This record gives sequence, structure tokens and C-alpha cells, in this order.
Amino acid sequence: MPDDTSTLPEPVHSSGTDARRIWFLRGVRTAFSVPGLILASAFIGFAGLAREAGLTLAQAVFMTGMVWALPAKVVLVGAIMSGASLPAATFAVALSSIRLMPMVVALVPELKGSRTPKWLLYLLSHCVAVTSWVLAMERVGGIPREMRATYYAGLGFTLVLTNMVVVGVVFVLAGNLPPIVSAGLLLLTPMYFLTSLWGSARERAGHVAMVLGLGLGPLFHTVWPGFDLLAAGLTGGVAAYIYHRLARRRATA
Repeated sequence: MPDDTSTLPEPVHSSGTDARRIWFLRGVRTAFSVPGLILASAFIGFAGLAREAGLTLAQAVFMTGMVWALPAKVVLVGAIMSGASLPAATFAVALSSIRLMPMVVALVPELKGSRTPKWLLYLLSHCVAVTSWVLAMERVGGIPREMRATYYAGLGFTLVLTNMVVVGVVFVLAGNLPPIVSAGLLLLTPMYFLTSLWGSARERAGHVAMVLGLGLGPLFHTVWPGFDLLAAGLTGGVAAYIYHRLARRRATA
């Protein structure tokens, strides 16, 4: 997707402060894109989920900013609804967020310039999630290295703050919506995950895993309730891995 910040002044001949301001605004502009809109729609669903779980407005907004990654928040809300203990909820959230570590490892070195302070990189790593990571990795190669952290600060913090506002507004309005509309809001979150994972899959094996997971989920729910998601995930993942190895073997034969 082309960057939508071409209307901003070209920072090549600007002073250091002006250049950083311009690149920061370019990051802000990038946040207001189609992927950013899709992410906001998912947070609409999360706001409805948080309200149904009994969270307060302050708790929902605080969770959006502090946890940030949407799957981790959904896991935390699920733990709250199930009455899980604090250590169990903490472990579940941490486990769901491990997937972000490779993203941080891949992106942060690209943001680091010769004078970029470490504390800024630590702060920016908090904003790393699927949407911000994909948008940044698509564009970071064309940004001067000393301006990359500034650009990502505009992108990442705009996404975080914007969705905190979205959650707050929807949380307040959800109480006045008809039940069928509130139920529809809850469905936006899983639909966002499904479409994002499908679109970001770089190999056919990822699609195979998702199709098998969707197909096997209802079956395992019938024969093994309580472990249906785990069983469907493991089965679909193993089958997709075997498919991937066979496909590579055929390609090199």
C-alpha cells in the first residue's frame, strides 16, 4: 500500500527539528490508513466484549493502552470472565504475547540510528503489534535511518491513542445499542483476527492451517469439549507443517 503522506513537505533540506516533525507527521498519517481502520473496527468489538465482561470504562481504556496487543486483551478479558486467578491470567496473557517477540527483534534494529537512545527503543517496542509492525516493515527501508524511530513513534503512538479513544467512545455508546448490534460488535474481533491472519500469510501452509482449524474446531468441540481449541490448533498446525515440507520437497525435486 503506498504511503499516504506525500502531501507533507519533503524533509531532505529541513533542519533536524523540522525533519523530525515531518517524519513524525508521516507516521501519524500512515496510522490513518485502511489497516488502521480495520484495527479500529476490531477495537470496537473489544469495547463491546469488555462491557459485557463487567469492566469499567477506565479499566477498558487503561487495558487498551497498557496491554495494547488485541489478542492479549481478549485473553485477559476471558480470564476475568472465567474467574481465573491472577497468576493464571498473567501467564495466559504473557503466553499469548510471546508471538510479538520475533516482531520486536526484527523491527527494533531497523529503527535504531547512531544516536537513538535505548530508552526510546524500549518505549517504541511497546507499540509493536501486527498492524503497526506490518505498516512499519513495508516503509522503513525508504526512511533515513536517523528518522525511523521518529516515524514509528508517530505511527505506533497514534494507533494506541486513537484506539483508546475508540474503546472509550464505543464503551459508553454500547449501553444504548440494541442487543443484536452489541452482539455484532463482539463478532468484529474474531473476524479481524481471521482476515488479518489470512491476508498476512506468506505461504499456502498458513491457509491450510486456518482452514483445518476452522473445520476441526466444531468437531473437537463435540468430542472433546474444553480442549477443542488446543486440539484443533495442534492438529491443523501439524498438518500444515507436513503440507509445507511436502510442498518444498516437490519444489526441489
